[in-house]
Amino acid sequence: MTNSRTYFVSFLMSVSLLLNPVASQAAAANARPFPIVETTIDQIHAAYKAGRLTAHQLVQAYLDRINAYDKGGPNINSIITLNPNALADADKLDAAFRASGPVGPLHGIPVLVKDEIDVAALPTTMGSTIFRDYRPTKDAFVVDRLRKAGAIIIGKTTLSEFAIGDTYGSMFGVTRNPYGLDRTAGGSSGGSGAALAANFATLALGEETLASIRRPGGWNDLVTMRPTSGLVSRSGMWDGYPTDFAAMGPMARNVRDLAQLLDVMVAYDPEDPQTALGDGQKQGSYTRYLRADGLKGARIGILREPFGFMSEPGSDDFKKVDAVFEKNIAELKAAGATIVDPIVIPDLLPLLAKRAADTTASDEALRLYLGRNPNSPFKGRQDIANSPLVEQAFPANKRTLWTAPFQPTDPAKFGEYLKARARLMTNLMKVMSDNRLDAIVHKTVEHQPTKIEDGIKPPFVSQKGIPSINTFLVFVSTMTVPSGFTSDRLPVGITFLGRPYSEPVLLRLAYAYEQATHHRKPPDTTPELNR
Repeated sequence: MTNSRTYFVSFLMSVSLLLNPVASQAAAANARPFPIVETTIDQIHAAYKAGRLTAHQLVQAYLDRINAYDKGGPNINSIITLNPNALADADKLDAAFRASGPVGPLHGIPVLVKDEIDVAALPTTMGSTIFRDYRPTKDAFVVDRLRKAGAIIIGKTTLSEFAIGDTYGSMFGVTRNPYGLDRTAGGSSGGSGAALAANFATLALGEETLASIRRPGGWNDLVTMRPTSGLVSRSGMWDGYPTDFAAMGPMARNVRDLAQLLDVMVAYDPEDPQTALGDGQKQGSYTRYLRADGLKGARIGILREPFGFMSEPGSDDFKKVDAVFEKNIAELKAAGATIVDPIVIPDLLPLLAKRAADTTASDEALRLYLGRNPNSPFKGRQDIANSPLVEQAFPANKRTLWTAPFQPTDPAKFGEYLKARARLMTNLMKVMSDNRLDAIVHKTVEHQPTKIEDGIKPPFVSQKGIPSINTFLVFVSTMTVPSGFTSDRLPVGITFLGRPYSEPVLLRLAYAYEQATHHRKPPDTTPELNR
C-alpha cells in the first residue's frame, strides 16, 4: 500500500512539472550543482537569493577543489593554511541570511589572503619556517573590513619567502603556475594568483612592493590592481607604514569583482597615517564607473620602450609576448580608443636606475607590525636573524637577508632616488597632459613565466621582465587585465597606468577592454569537479 501511494505521489509531481514548465525548470536548476569554476560575486548572490546555494555549500566546493588540485592532481601548492572555521563562519552567514538577508556587500564570498597579511588566530608565516608558529591576535584592518562586509576568509596563500621574488619558500616549497606546471606563478603574491586562477576562491588579497600583484596577475590570467599609495591601509601587513613603497591590492578573475572588492578595502585607517592621503578620494561605489563602451573616445598612449627588470628584447621569449601586445593595441583601437603610438617618457631608464631602498623605514615598519601582536616572539629584525631556522630560507640566496649586517638607509642614494622620483613623475604627467591621455598601456610583464628550475638554483632567475614604474613612483594607480596567450599557451596581460588616484578611470578602461575581448580562460589543469 505504501509503495503504491509513494508511486502515485511521484506520478502526480511528474505530471505537475510537465504541465508547469517554469516549475520544471526551477526543479532542474535546483537539482544541478552550482557551477564553481569562474563564478562571480553577482552570480553567487543571485544563487543565494534563489535558494539554489548556501555559503556552506560554496565553501565546501572550494575546499573540495583545493583538496583535489592544490594538494593532489597537478599539485598547484598555492595554499599554506586553511581556515578551520571557514565552514562554521559560512553557517553563521547562512543563518543570518535566512533571518534578515545579506550582512554586507560581500556576504558569503570566500576570500584567500596572502600570508603576509594578518588573519586573527591563523598563522602569518611569510612563507618561512621561521614564522610557522607566528599567530597574530587581531585581523589586519582590511581583513576586518572584509569580515564585516560578510566575506569568509577561507585560507592563507603562498608567497615568496619574506615577500621578495618568485613564490618559493621554506614553509611550502614551490608554487606551480596552473597554465604551465613547470613555470612559476610569479611573485611575491603568486599563491593568491595561482589559487584564484585555479578557482580555489572567489577573490584574493595580494601585496606589491615592486610588481608583486601585477606580475602574478599577468601570469595567471587575472585582473589585479595596485591602488595609489594611501588608498588602502597596510596595518596588519608585513612592510607597511612608515614605508610608502608597499601596497595591499585586490585580485579577481574579472573587473566587476575587483571593483566590488576594492569598494570594501578602501577606507581611512588612523593606524596607517598614509591613508590620510587617500581619504575622500573614493566617491561612491567603483562599480558605477564600469561601462562596456568605456574605451570609446578614450585616448591611450602606448609605451613600447622595454623597461622591465633584466628584459632581453632580442630573445624569442620576449618576442612571443610582443606578438600578443601588437594584437592588444589593435583590440584597444577596435573598441573605440584613440591610440597614441608610441609615447616616450623622457629619461625613463636612467631615472628608474636611481631606485634605492629605505631600509631604515622598512626596519621601523617591521617593529610596528610585530608590535601589533602582544604574543609575538619577535620584536625586531635581530630576533629573526637569531632564529636557528634562518639557514632553511629558500632559495639559498634569501638567507643573507638576515645573516648580513643591517645597512641603514644611505641618505645620499635615497635622496637621489627621491629627486629622480619627482622628476619622473613630472615627465610622466607632462606626457599624459601633452597628449591628453586617459591612461598609458604597457605589457604587464615583458617575458613569459620563467621556469621553476631556473628560479630555485643559481643564478636564481626571478622577476624577469617586470616593469615597475608604478612602484618607483608610488603615487600612481595601475591595474592589469588578461590580454591573451602566447604561442606557448601561457597567459599575458596588459597594464593600464594612470594618474594619482585615477582608479575610476582605469576601471572604466579595463572593464571595456575585458568586455570587448573576453581573454580570461580557466586553466585546463584544474577543471570543474564532478559533484
